[in-house]
Amino acid sequence: MAIKITLDGREVECERGMTILEVCNKQGIRIPTLCYHPQVSKTGACRLCIVRVNKTMFKTACTEPVVDGMNVISCDDELIFIRKSLLNLLLLEGDHNCLYCEANGNCELQSLCHEYGIEIPPAGDIRNVRTRDVTSSEGLRREENRCILCGRCVKACAEIQMNRVWDFAGRGSHAHLTTHIQDVLGDSECVQCGQCVQLCPTGALSFQTVYGRGLEWELTKKSSICIYCGVGCKIDFSINPQGELVRADGALDGPNKGHLCVKGRFGFDFVQSPKRLKTPLVRKNGELVPTSWDEALNHVADRLKQIKTENGSDSVMAFTSAKCTNEENYLLQKFIRAVIGTNNIDHCARL
Repeated sequence: MAIKITLDGREVECERGMTILEVCNKQGIRIPTLCYHPQVSKTGACRLCIVRVNKTMFKTACTEPVVDGMNVISCDDELIFIRKSLLNLLLLEGDHNCLYCEANGNCELQSLCHEYGIEIPPAGDIRNVRTRDVTSSEGLRREENRCILCGRCVKACAEIQMNRVWDFAGRGSHAHLTTHIQDVLGDSECVQCGQCVQLCPTGALSFQTVYGRGLEWELTKKSSICIYCGVGCKIDFSINPQGELVRADGALDGPNKGHLCVKGRFGFDFVQSPKRLKTPLVRKNGELVPTSWDEALNHVADRLKQIKTENGSDSVMAFTSAKCTNEENYLLQKFIRAVIGTNNIDHCARL
């Protein structure tokens, strides 16, 4: 049902049930946010999206639904002062020295500070430094001092991955992020999907694969499709100046809607592995030696024909790979059944 509200002095039409933030986004009006993310439920924790409603009330735009006849001011001098004060408080509660942060250049807090003219204090000016934890797990890296308690990671884990590893503990200035009864991520039930890192607006959570291997502004982006299961998740890869894949982010416009499993998130290391074969190998005199594709294929065909003739079709089996496309897997099972004449074929995903 359509209703009308006054937004920054002009009348706009919107749908009942929409939030002020959604209406502002639709109208092209920028409202600063940190805790809000379209993939998780609304929190209203950071207060940066605060707006003036009906001249006298302050409301968080991400949680406040619009009502017919509402008068909304998205920005004025007092709102700017409040937002600057909130940003300063966030900076004083943690270590946000951008020089040594992996998120430098891709940090929403840093971007808002630049937008509102807030100077990020050097590390020596930090008033409240929480316990550091930088060895969280093989895949994920955690810097507790950079956490702004926005709750995005908690909701990403609970609402998207539905694993419920992250949670808050303590109250007031003692509030901090924890993983059930363990403060170390590697000791928890985390499945390393990395969704919490992808939604983190600061450098509190990052990927171990990126650390020390490239600065944010040095990375180039390339989109591809995940090479594992048949869902066809779309991935945005980050590539450092040395041509190495260092990070995989789920693309929002893919069937995965930004989400990835542990294989899609971290299963790309084989691409630059020194053990990766670059040419076919054929065993000669007990040793594998490089050869041409023609020689390799002829050798395989001759041996399969020999085995089938001497021992029958059921003496041959095939094992397919999740790194192959659906079409390649189909062709192999067709070859095994129609050409070799056996049903002995399996796939690694079943294991």
